[in-house]
Amino acid sequence: MSTLIRLRKGLNIRLAGKAEKILLPEVAVTRFGVRFADFPGLVARLEVQEGSPVKAGSVLFHDKAFPEIKFVSPVSGVVREIVRGDKRILLEVVIDQEGTEKVDFGAADPLRLTREEVRSRLLSSGMWPVLRQRPYHIVARPDSVPKAIFISAFDTAPLAPDLDFVMANTHGNYLQTGINVLSRLTDGKIHVSHDAEGSRVAGLNNLQNAEFHRFTGPHPAGNVGVQIHHIDPVAKGEVVWTVDIQDVVALGRLFTTGFYDRERIIALAGSGVIHRKYHRIKPGASVSAILKANFQEGKQRVISGNVLTGKRITPDGSLGFYDNMLTVVPEGDTSEFFGWATPGLNKFSYWRTFLSKLLPGKEYDLNTNLHGGRRAFVVTGHYENVLPMDIYPVHLLKAIMAGDIELMENLGIYEVAEEDFALCEFIDPSKTEIQEIIRSGINMMIKEMN
Repeated sequence: MSTLIRLRKGLNIRLAGKAEKILLPEVAVTRFGVRFADFPGLVARLEVQEGSPVKAGSVLFHDKAFPEIKFVSPVSGVVREIVRGDKRILLEVVIDQEGTEKVDFGAADPLRLTREEVRSRLLSSGMWPVLRQRPYHIVARPDSVPKAIFISAFDTAPLAPDLDFVMANTHGNYLQTGINVLSRLTDGKIHVSHDAEGSRVAGLNNLQNAEFHRFTGPHPAGNVGVQIHHIDPVAKGEVVWTVDIQDVVALGRLFTTGFYDRERIIALAGSGVIHRKYHRIKPGASVSAILKANFQEGKQRVISGNVLTGKRITPDGSLGFYDNMLTVVPEGDTSEFFGWATPGLNKFSYWRTFLSKLLPGKEYDLNTNLHGGRRAFVVTGHYENVLPMDIYPVHLLKAIMAGDIELMENLGIYEVAEEDFALCEFIDPSKTEIQEIIRSGINMMIKEMN
């Protein structure tokens, strides 16, 4: 019997350009990249150099603090380039795909392995980074044992992919095996949350070793951080882990076949592209193949992820390690004459500034324009309306800006991640980079605890 949790706070941003439920044949991709920015808190140590041959599953780099955490190549090929930024900071390892060689880690039944054997196999195969922990929303520390593991089986972000459709078209029946893998890593429960108002992900009904929860309400109901808050909140000294549901399948695939394979289905969405459909692709793949000759007229912004939390990339950039969609929207680099004085029937507004507020079902073709410059941090009292968590967002943000560690702890820094504050940033009249402030606070806590 699953529990029902109703959320009333939040905001659904109705964007035009949702992907049709059509899965296109896999396109040929020859260039892959693994970005260091996808792993906050990581200090990488390279194990390859330009020109090095690699197999799918070969180690590219490891974490300095925990050398056993390895990051591997998604494909077989040759290291084409090691991209560095200012002060020679590592940014990305670029690989040209050649051949189909894979590292064989061996198949095994996770239920017949000890916790240490499962942990060792995940670390050596490079699959460990799919596990992320709260607090801090970083790659899980291998020396910790989580009190619970959380999986979100639905996504409420703007233009998010339909995970029911995604899982129905996923190769192989690996979901239960993936759950079995996770069950060996914790003494607590594995919590799976799904949409109470939609259909269940294929195969979810028959899963064993998991506890189910139904959520109803606006975005960010699909955020795993919000689900953790309402199911089993994180207190100081406690650790929980989170896993994307497609990565649960990847875990099952690893233990069934013995090979590292994070193939996933992503949605290509947004009003900036012509053909908005679903694609089968590997994380790190160059997106140029699926964007070729697919742009609408005008200047467009390509985002790996959703419009609230994704990262801007070039049209030939790489899909992020954790991302399950690619969004293209018009670039907002032009001024609008008397934009604030128009009726605004085609403008979405949380603040009831425009007549569009009278059209609750309308979809909007929005661009990236900020509609105003950055200004002083204004206390509006509206952040609480879009954050369904029992915390004080303004007070937490101010504590971070003041560097008050003890106050940050008392106000819930252990529970939150940047994505939980994305809507606060969206409605903020001050144009404050709220997600950056949250990440800076998390980094402050990590430094303090180390």
